[in-house]
Amino acid sequence: MARTKEFDPEAALQSALELFWQRGYEATSMADLVEHLGIGRASIYATFGNKHELYLKALDRYNETHDSGLLCELSQPGPALSAVRTVVRRFAAEASSKGPRSKGCFVTNTANELGPHDTAAARRVEASWDHIETLLRSALTRARAQGELPADRDPRALARMLLVLMQGLRVVGKASNDPGRVRDAAEQALRLLD
Repeated sequence: MARTKEFDPEAALQSALELFWQRGYEATSMADLVEHLGIGRASIYATFGNKHELYLKALDRYNETHDSGLLCELSQPGPALSAVRTVVRRFAAEASSKGPRSKGCFVTNTANELGPHDTAAARRVEASWDHIETLLRSALTRARAQGELPADRDPRALARMLLVLMQGLRVVGKASNDPGRVRDAAEQALRLLD
């Protein structure tokens, strides 16, 4: 008879995500995961695979939960340009906050730590960025169609610029003690939408 799991795999995955997000991949050992999740090494392997597989599952979870919120923000009916501005300003506020968000963005952290040498992680990072770029481009295309954005503006190029800006805000915000640096950069970039 198969044994039933004595832990909630969804809660364990969320807990692993939080630990990886806080410490990074390399600085998190299997012993750290065993202690933090409160489950045995064998149970971790049986449920999630090895540390790398668990990390990728945590990254997938992060992308699912964070990208869905962005979709809601950028696809609401009404003025699209104000939604884009709100999203960029939210990214800047989160990036310059020294509260629970000061650990940065899990995707951006993964890009910096694993992206250059881990193909599976790099694919997930690119997929997340492609998704964000698509959402921004769609909102900017709507804004242009509604007359909010000048007709000569390229929604694709602007979406790419905003994506790079937002990821950069997260990197600088994580390391900088000057929140004004991040906010000023965001506001300057938003002027390109006028």
